[in-house]
Amino acid sequence: MILNVEMIPAFERYLYEQERSGATIEKYIRDLKKLFLYLSEDLEINKEKMIRFKQELTDHYKAASVNSILAAVNHFLEFAGAGECRVKQVRVQKKLFCQQERELSREEYFRLLGAAKHKKNQRICVLMQAICSTGIRVSEHRFITVEALREGCLRIYNKGKSRIVFLPAELVTVLKQYCREAGIERGPVFVTKSGRPLDRSNIWSMMKSLCDDAKVDRKKVYPHNLRHLFAFTFYGIEKDLLRLADILGHTSVDTTRIYTVSSGWEHKRILSKLGLVCQNDRKIRT
Repeated sequence: MILNVEMIPAFERYLYEQERSGATIEKYIRDLKKLFLYLSEDLEINKEKMIRFKQELTDHYKAASVNSILAAVNHFLEFAGAGECRVKQVRVQKKLFCQQERELSREEYFRLLGAAKHKKNQRICVLMQAICSTGIRVSEHRFITVEALREGCLRIYNKGKSRIVFLPAELVTVLKQYCREAGIERGPVFVTKSGRPLDRSNIWSMMKSLCDDAKVDRKKVYPHNLRHLFAFTFYGIEKDLLRLADILGHTSVDTTRIYTVSSGWEHKRILSKLGLVCQNDRKIRT
């Protein structure tokens, strides 16, 4: 089969009709262009070429990135009627531990809140609490509205799925007080001066500005880590992966499991508590 560049906008329209998010569509098209760049002027596609393309990717990208690109390309090949050319993803061992140097701890989270209060930035202080106490995605903060506060829950529609997220009573109190002080009477709670919902870059920038005062490594401070902290804390109390998956809006429990892995340091601490290593001969003789 011979591909042509006109298939790219057609595939983009197809993804839009499938109600994929704008970010997903953008990424799929970006990844697909890597295939076209690899094929160069010879756009005839077959399984052998796809295997070589996969090898080319593994020479330049980490396994997770390779699999992400192949997911987009395989989806396109199916769309183009060349499903027989799809290739398997790279097998990756399940992640057993999180990287402690990149995970935000509970103590660091509270230091960030303290820094936000010290800087009198109530907006980011309250927004961080809203994300971290509910586990919503940063893009879903637009569903936090004055009307939702009256209901005590968010009705979120994202990635073609609808779910209800309940708001802790303590959070509702904090949000209502923030609205009163900011003069917000209706619509989204977290907005710019022009009244538009904050975008990811606004939030990212405000969080990064707290790092020095909070004495928290900048590598740990970004909105998605608040969602991770919620998931890890929730699972530590409830130990219910299926329920957590529903709350986070995950289709696959395997995705949720990534959010619940402990650090290697914590795992070693638990192993030491087992007491199964004899440190002197006396124990062995008895």
